[in-house]
Amino acid sequence: MNLLKYILAGAAVGFGVNYITKKGSNGRSIIEDLADNLPNWFDEGKKVAVETINAMNNSVKSKTGL
Repeated sequence: MNLLKYILAGAAVGFGVNYITKKGSNGRSIIEDLADNLPNWFDEGKKVAVETINAMNNSVKSKTGL
């Protein structure tokens, strides 16, 4: 039974890798699109983190009276 689970898991991983690396109608794969957009997502994440930290600092300052 364990062998069957490993065979199914391997097939699923193989299918997933094949799907994300297959070229689409625009000639690019999903992984290429993700790799191109990754720096933008990191920049957006940094902005959200800074905004959240500033909001928390302001909240703490207003509650403590500092």
